[in-house]
Amino acid sequence: MAAASAVLQSEWTKIRTVASTIWTLASALLVTVAMSAALCALMSSQYAKLSDVERATFDPTFLSFSGMVLGQLAMVVFGVLVVGTEYSSGMIRTSLAAVPQRASFLFSKIAVAGGLALVVGLATSFLSFFLGQALLGEHRTTLGADNVLRAVVGGGLYMGLIAIFSMGVATMLRSSMLSLGILVPFFFLISQILSAVPKAKEVARYFPDQAGAKIMQVVPDAMGSDEAPYGPWGGLGIMLIWVVAALLGGYLVLKNRDA
Repeated sequence: MAAASAVLQSEWTKIRTVASTIWTLASALLVTVAMSAALCALMSSQYAKLSDVERATFDPTFLSFSGMVLGQLAMVVFGVLVVGTEYSSGMIRTSLAAVPQRASFLFSKIAVAGGLALVVGLATSFLSFFLGQALLGEHRTTLGADNVLRAVVGGGLYMGLIAIFSMGVATMLRSSMLSLGILVPFFFLISQILSAVPKAKEVARYFPDQAGAKIMQVVPDAMGSDEAPYGPWGGLGIMLIWVVAALLGGYLVLKNRDA
């Protein structure tokens, strides 16, 4: 039986020695911070043109995370590559021969890659917040204001959970191309389109991205978003259910199918 520390070290070595995974995480941080900063600067210059309703629901904290729409794409790619690369390269056979305990193998990978994604997510969230608030000028908020710290930490958790969810899906599908072919349209087309359709949005609000994003809001119904039947922590809870389901599905597939 492989020692837990050895398995964790092995997974860390795999991640840090594959350039694509490192560059994907760096892209998640840079793209999110840059896009968020640009949108905060734009909003600062256009604030006087907002309607009374838009000003009433203006959420400077949530605006700081505008770039996460692209940052989460990088997190999806990272999560898929961490798992899918082993299948596409055939390395999965060697890995399972070295660590035949499949639960240990999978959850060590999730622990290392997920932990790294959470660290990058938190760094991205705090950088986006501080830079965004600096650019908002007189319309900014502070970290000490009510619920702002919760939203900023929640932004980091959201990005990390997106990556972990993608790892679970990739483990079920055993293919990077197939996983990306499902996850990217799901998050960036299906979820967004359904959330704009009157009847369908009642279902879409329970999708992991729609529910999880509520944790980043300080102002209810921020920036014109629809009212949800759950609060910030309820939304994150729904997202966690999706993540747990994806990981359980991935484990069952890994356990019952040959490499």
